[in-house]
Amino acid sequence: MKQTLLLTLTLALSLSAAAQSERYGTEKDMPLFYQQLKKQLTYPWSWQNKRHTMTFDQWREEARRQVAATMQQAPPAPETYDYEVVAREKREGYEAQKILFNINAWEKVMAYLLVPDTRKAPALLMLHDHGAHFSIGKEKMVRPFEVDSTLLADADDWAQRCYDGIYVGDELAKAGYVVLSIDALFWGDRGRKEGVRYDSQQALAANMLQMGTSWGAWITWDDMRAAQFLAHLPMVDKGRVGCLGFSMGSYRSWMLAAMSDEVKAAAAICWMNDTENLMTLTNNQNKGGSAYSMLIPGIRNLMDYPHVASLACPKPMLFYNGDKDKLFPVPGVQNAYREMREVWHEQGADNKLITRIWQEKHFFNRAMQEEVKLFFNKHL
Repeated sequence: MKQTLLLTLTLALSLSAAAQSERYGTEKDMPLFYQQLKKQLTYPWSWQNKRHTMTFDQWREEARRQVAATMQQAPPAPETYDYEVVAREKREGYEAQKILFNINAWEKVMAYLLVPDTRKAPALLMLHDHGAHFSIGKEKMVRPFEVDSTLLADADDWAQRCYDGIYVGDELAKAGYVVLSIDALFWGDRGRKEGVRYDSQQALAANMLQMGTSWGAWITWDDMRAAQFLAHLPMVDKGRVGCLGFSMGSYRSWMLAAMSDEVKAAAAICWMNDTENLMTLTNNQNKGGSAYSMLIPGIRNLMDYPHVASLACPKPMLFYNGDKDKLFPVPGVQNAYREMREVWHEQGADNKLITRIWQEKHFFNRAMQEEVKLFFNKHL
């Protein structure tokens, strides 16, 4: 009897210890209740939820205000751009300039400006990718000059890895576009004083949140100010300004088109999806780090990604994704494209929205680039 009781007690203690050791609240850095969190997102400020209560123009105006409110403290506008050219290089059909200008009242940034030989030309803001590669930013889009051989080799290598060996900004300057490319905060000349460190992304994001703003929003504010600067340059036809980006640059491109009146057309390569398919146990988006550069607190309580992008309607917009892109699951791409096509269709602008899933990985190939050039030639 005593042996039976002892055995029962031992087994009970063992089961209790096992149960205790198996308790946890997160898996792969996601809360166990992440599916319930996603289900409570109803996106009340999507056009699909507002179309029965207001006109499209009313929705776009008020929804923009709602998004801007989530972007928290805007950097103060510069009193003057104080634009100066610090270096020049003559290239085939255009001049490459290295310039400085005030992007806000607190920061003067280095940028590349490509000026074609023609005047009053259309213009494109080139928005660089993330790639967990911070030593270069604007140089991912425009071939650098007056830099050391290490930086040039870095830029050449990145062009091969992501852009089929092409500097996309230079190709578009050859085609007659004024091109501007800036560094997002944390890249290139706006990088970390102590040197590149991947984990510093989260530290930077946390520090900015504690001071009433967010890193992701700051990048969008910078892009909006850069578009304003570009539109008001004397050699630019301000009625023909667009933007283009790949990967994080794609996110920046449709965000900018949604929030800026200066931008009249935009192309977004390899960044569009929905929260349902991005926030899973296996997607890269759940790892923190890089996600902070595209994270604006509270915005998902208003709209999902395609709903925000729809604020650009009825502007001409081009969205490309790849069917082998592991970062952006195809079902999420299809859902997002369907949501956006519904908006452009209702506004009688079907012919201004291009969506396509290519047989491609996370890559901006030459064929895509040629199609993008034709898109801008048509609309700008």
